[in-house]
Amino acid sequence: MINNDVLRSIRYMLDLSDNKVVEIAHLADPAFALEKDDVRAFLLKEDEPGYVACRDAVLAHFLDGLIIHRRGRDESLPRRPVEKRVSNNVVLKKLRVAFELKDVDMHQVFEDAGLPVSKPELSALFRQPGHKNYRPCGDQLLRNFLKGLTLRVRGA
Repeated sequence: MINNDVLRSIRYMLDLSDNKVVEIAHLADPAFALEKDDVRAFLLKEDEPGYVACRDAVLAHFLDGLIIHRRGRDESLPRRPVEKRVSNNVVLKKLRVAFELKDVDMHQVFEDAGLPVSKPELSALFRQPGHKNYRPCGDQLLRNFLKGLTLRVRGA
């Protein structure tokens, strides 16, 4: 899925302002260069003037910051390095951690979106890429997850 679409979906889901998106990204790394104008450009549609493609680094910082924003920072653990490449599986994992979703919750989110997922399918999405049962998360699956999570967070 396009990073801009993921950012747009999460921003809508949590009803975040442009400033709040910047604040959340800075929770992961205060030195990360991101401004309100950058966020505005990321949120534009592809055919609108001023549109800028959201880099993996921006989305990774935002997702890591979202985990800290929703769960708090655990000072006893060392800071994790920010992901270099953000795949749909990484987005799914980060959102699962940020919203503290268990397997039952994940199944319910997918079901609410109208796309039930079996236990083996779900566990395959969270495997390491080299594992024999690893399954890449497709755009439609992530889109449905974001839709179901939005219904859960914002209410039906």
